[in-house]
Amino acid sequence: MPQPPQSAAPPGSGWGSDVFALSPVPLWLNDFSAIKALMDGWRAAGVTDLRAFLAEDRERVRASAAAIRVLDANPATLALFGADSLDTLVARIGTVLRGEMLDSHVEELVQLYEGRPGFTTLAVNYTLDGRRLDVQLKGRVVDGDWGRVLVSTEDVTERESARRAAQEAQAYIRGLFDHSPVSLWVEDFSAVHELMQGVRASGVVDFRTFLDVHPEFVRRCMSEVRVVEVNRHTLEVFGAPDMAALLHLSDTLSGERGRESFSEQLVDLWTGKLFQQREVTNVTLGGEELHFHMQFSVFPGHEHDWSLVQIALTDITARKRAEAYLEFLGKHDVLTKLYNRSYLNDEMNRLERKRQGPVAVIVADLNGLKEVNDTLGHAAGDDLLRRAGEVLAGAVKRPGCAARIGGDEFALLLPGATEASVQELLEQVRSLVEINNQFYTGSLLDFALGHALALPGERLENAMRVADHRMYEAKRTHYLAMGRDRRARETG
Repeated sequence: MPQPPQSAAPPGSGWGSDVFALSPVPLWLNDFSAIKALMDGWRAAGVTDLRAFLAEDRERVRASAAAIRVLDANPATLALFGADSLDTLVARIGTVLRGEMLDSHVEELVQLYEGRPGFTTLAVNYTLDGRRLDVQLKGRVVDGDWGRVLVSTEDVTERESARRAAQEAQAYIRGLFDHSPVSLWVEDFSAVHELMQGVRASGVVDFRTFLDVHPEFVRRCMSEVRVVEVNRHTLEVFGAPDMAALLHLSDTLSGERGRESFSEQLVDLWTGKLFQQREVTNVTLGGEELHFHMQFSVFPGHEHDWSLVQIALTDITARKRAEAYLEFLGKHDVLTKLYNRSYLNDEMNRLERKRQGPVAVIVADLNGLKEVNDTLGHAAGDDLLRRAGEVLAGAVKRPGCAARIGGDEFALLLPGATEASVQELLEQVRSLVEINNQFYTGSLLDFALGHALALPGERLENAMRVADHRMYEAKRTHYLAMGRDRRARETG
């Protein structure tokens, strides 16, 4: 920290001229000759990088600051620092020059060491009553031995305070952006704006139809979007180490559904909707599908060219998965993963309204489930039901469906089936049952099957009753055969 000067030159030393005294700019006349001697010594010692040399030992800076002698200061200087006289200012120079002043003194020394005739630097001084002053110092060496250095002190506190306030505001905004729990993107859509203006100028009125006919235009617009910046949460969400890696795989992130969503964005922009909200789907760099609530907004002042756009993505993946699971529960049997009776009824009603061809109905009953539950427990029975679901799901392909409609009863709907295709499917079920029994140990999987075909104009409910009746006949035949086998073994 600079020390008070050794002495002050008495008034009337020749520099108390009218120009010096009457200048509205605060002026100091200082003696830097001791600093020159220090620098000569450093140069003789081979110091070339003065900044690094001073950084090694802060005491070197303090020693240089203490070597400055104040020769004079004009009335504007006394007024600036609140001193009633030069002697008062000199006596309390430690109050004026302290703290950050050492940093600015380093800049002064470096500029002089480089051979410049003076220096310019920003510094912090303090008035005698402790008020901070931001000052611009400009020094000029007047004679060769640096015995007289004229220094002006311009008060730039207002300017620097405004600059610091702007920096703090910028840092605050930057902090909000960087640490937001929402994925934020700042993008430049100006090239997209130009492309769409070109389309409008060509006379296109129905933009949506234009996009349907020219899907390459959507891809072109996507490629013209320039990502300016993303926040940290974006990198975390998409599993990217940095923005370069994120942008390198930007096409992968969007996917086909992303292009569909972007097409809707373009339609909204065409109609002047500069703030948009919608749900979108993206893919992480690791391939995980994520769902987001997207908010798209053109920044105020950029409505004319869309050169600055913010996109906020709120992760709603957990919610969408919960909704999908609830929807699954509403349509499926949890144990077998097949559709449930409610879905089957809805599908039958839908087919009744829209079908033009035949629909086959197959009813399947799981033989022996009660015996397994009674002898081995319900866990074994549940396992047998899961195996039944695997077989039926493997046999039935869309647009057909398989459903569990009771404890051990299942139903299959096969739109467009024929008697031949039904027999083929029944054979496939039997084949899958055989494979399943070879794969699993324990209880044997076995179905009693019945089927019926509903021709156009015939009710599916009637076909279901016929299939159910035939299934029970097959089941009765199955148990009668089992009884005969048991009696044969007993009498054998």
